[in-house]
Amino acid sequence: MTGVMVAVGAIIEDKKGRILLVKHVSARGGFWQGKWICPGGKLEEGETIEEGIKREIKEETSLDIELTRPLVPFDRVVKEDKKVMLHVIYIDYMARLVAGELRPGSDVGEGRWVERKSLSQLELHEDTKRLLEIAGIM
Repeated sequence: MTGVMVAVGAIIEDKKGRILLVKHVSARGGFWQGKWICPGGKLEEGETIEEGIKREIKEETSLDIELTRPLVPFDRVVKEDKKVMLHVIYIDYMARLVAGELRPGSDVGEGRWVERKSLSQLELHEDTKRLLEIAGIM
Protein backbone atom coordinates (compact mmCIF):
# COMPACT_ATOMS: atom_id res chain seq x y z
CA MET A 1 0.00 0.00 0.00
CA THR A 2 1.45 3.32 -1.03
CA GLY A 3 -0.76 5.96 0.50
CA VAL A 4 -4.30 7.11 -0.01
CA MET A 5 -5.76 7.08 -3.51
CA VAL A 6 -8.20 9.77 -4.60
CA ALA A 7 -10.60 8.25 -7.13
CA VAL A 8 -12.84 10.49 -9.24
CA GLY A 9 -15.78 9.46 -11.36
CA ALA A 10 -19.35 10.08 -12.36
CA ILE A 11 -22.82 8.64 -12.50
CA ILE A 12 -23.65 9.50 -16.10
CA GLU A 13 -27.21 9.71 -17.39
CA ASP A 14 -28.22 9.78 -21.03
CA LYS A 15 -31.28 11.58 -22.43
CA LYS A 16 -33.42 8.50 -21.66
CA GLY A 17 -32.40 8.55 -17.97
CA ARG A 18 -30.28 5.41 -18.27
CA ILE A 19 -27.07 5.05 -16.23
CA LEU A 20 -23.70 4.15 -17.75
CA LEU A 21 -21.84 1.25 -16.15
CA VAL A 22 -18.50 -0.29 -17.12
CA LYS A 23 -16.58 -3.45 -16.26
CA HIS A 24 -12.76 -3.67 -16.28
CA VAL A 25 -10.94 -6.23 -18.40
CA SER A 26 -9.97 -9.32 -16.40
CA ALA A 27 -6.25 -8.94 -17.14
CA ARG A 28 -6.25 -5.71 -15.15
CA GLY A 29 -7.13 -7.44 -11.87
CA GLY A 30 -7.62 -5.34 -8.76
CA PHE A 31 -10.29 -4.42 -6.25
CA TRP A 32 -12.97 -3.50 -8.81
CA GLN A 33 -12.45 -6.58 -10.99
CA GLY A 34 -15.43 -8.43 -12.42
CA LYS A 35 -18.20 -6.15 -11.18
CA TRP A 36 -20.15 -3.35 -12.81
CA ILE A 37 -18.97 0.10 -11.72
CA CYS A 38 -19.45 3.72 -12.69
CA PRO A 39 -16.59 5.00 -14.86
CA GLY A 40 -13.73 6.84 -13.20
CA GLY A 41 -10.22 6.46 -11.93
CA LYS A 42 -7.30 7.97 -10.11
CA LEU A 43 -6.97 11.74 -9.83
CA GLU A 44 -3.61 12.83 -11.20
CA GLU A 45 -1.33 15.36 -9.56
CA GLY A 46 -2.05 18.90 -10.77
CA GLU A 47 -5.60 18.09 -11.95
CA THR A 48 -8.75 19.59 -10.53
CA ILE A 49 -11.46 17.10 -9.53
CA GLU A 50 -13.60 18.19 -12.48
CA GLU A 51 -10.71 17.85 -14.96
CA GLY A 52 -9.88 14.40 -13.59
CA ILE A 53 -13.45 13.16 -13.90
CA LYS A 54 -13.80 14.38 -17.49
CA ARG A 55 -10.41 12.89 -18.46
CA GLU A 56 -11.18 9.51 -16.90
CA ILE A 57 -14.62 9.34 -18.54
CA LYS A 58 -13.12 10.22 -21.93
CA GLU A 59 -10.34 7.60 -21.53
CA GLU A 60 -12.69 4.83 -20.39
CA THR A 61 -15.73 5.52 -22.61
CA SER A 62 -14.85 8.07 -25.37
CA LEU A 63 -17.78 10.19 -24.13
CA ASP A 64 -18.00 13.90 -23.35
CA ILE A 65 -19.99 14.77 -20.25
CA GLU A 66 -21.25 17.75 -18.30
CA LEU A 67 -20.95 17.56 -14.53
CA THR A 68 -24.27 18.51 -12.94
CA ARG A 69 -23.86 18.10 -9.16
CA PRO A 70 -21.29 16.82 -6.70
CA LEU A 71 -22.11 13.80 -4.56
CA VAL A 72 -21.08 13.24 -0.95
CA PRO A 73 -17.56 11.71 -0.90
CA PHE A 74 -16.94 8.39 0.84
CA ASP A 75 -14.01 6.08 1.45
CA ARG A 76 -13.02 2.44 1.50
CA VAL A 77 -10.24 0.87 3.56
CA VAL A 78 -9.33 -2.75 2.78
CA LYS A 79 -7.12 -4.54 5.29
CA GLU A 80 -5.57 -8.00 5.36
CA ASP A 81 -3.96 -9.15 8.61
CA LYS A 82 -4.09 -5.57 9.94
CA LYS A 83 -2.16 -4.36 6.90
CA VAL A 84 -3.81 -1.72 4.72
CA MET A 85 -4.11 -3.09 1.18
CA LEU A 86 -6.22 -0.26 -0.24
CA HIS A 87 -7.35 3.14 1.02
CA VAL A 88 -9.41 5.06 -1.51
CA ILE A 89 -11.45 8.25 -1.23
CA TYR A 90 -14.21 8.46 -3.85
CA ILE A 91 -15.18 11.88 -5.19
CA ASP A 92 -18.00 11.58 -7.71
CA TYR A 93 -20.46 13.80 -9.54
CA MET A 94 -23.76 13.31 -11.25
CA ALA A 95 -23.26 14.02 -14.95
CA ARG A 96 -25.12 14.03 -18.21
CA LEU A 97 -24.02 12.79 -21.59
CA VAL A 98 -23.13 15.66 -23.94
CA ALA A 99 -21.60 13.94 -26.97
CA GLY A 100 -19.88 10.85 -28.28
CA GLU A 101 -20.55 7.19 -28.85
CA LEU A 102 -19.75 4.65 -26.14
CA ARG A 103 -16.46 2.92 -27.01
CA PRO A 104 -14.87 1.22 -23.99
CA GLY A 105 -11.17 2.07 -23.51
CA SER A 106 -8.34 -0.44 -23.15
CA ASP A 107 -8.80 -0.99 -19.40
CA VAL A 108 -12.60 -1.22 -19.70
CA GLY A 109 -13.78 -4.41 -21.34
CA GLU A 110 -17.49 -3.62 -21.40
CA GLY A 111 -19.79 -0.66 -21.09
CA ARG A 112 -23.56 -0.45 -21.16
CA TRP A 113 -26.43 1.92 -20.59
CA VAL A 114 -28.76 0.50 -17.94
CA GLU A 115 -32.35 1.40 -17.09
CA ARG A 116 -32.60 2.51 -13.45
CA LYS A 117 -35.10 -0.24 -12.66
CA SER A 118 -32.61 -2.87 -13.94
CA LEU A 119 -29.62 -1.74 -11.86
CA SER A 120 -30.40 -4.10 -8.97
CA GLN A 121 -30.35 -7.09 -11.35
CA LEU A 122 -26.66 -6.57 -12.21
CA GLU A 123 -23.63 -7.69 -10.25
CA LEU A 124 -22.66 -4.23 -9.00
CA HIS A 125 -19.52 -3.60 -6.99
CA GLU A 126 -20.45 -2.82 -3.37
CA ASP A 127 -18.88 0.65 -3.62
CA THR A 128 -20.96 1.33 -6.74
CA LYS A 129 -24.12 0.33 -4.83
CA ARG A 130 -23.12 2.78 -2.10
CA LEU A 131 -22.51 5.53 -4.66
CA LEU A 132 -25.90 4.93 -6.31
CA GLU A 133 -27.54 5.05 -2.85
CA ILE A 134 -25.80 8.36 -2.06
CA ALA A 135 -27.14 9.72 -5.37
CA GLY A 136 -30.67 8.55 -4.53
CA ILE A 137 -30.78 6.21 -7.53
CA MET A 138 -30.97 2.89 -5.62
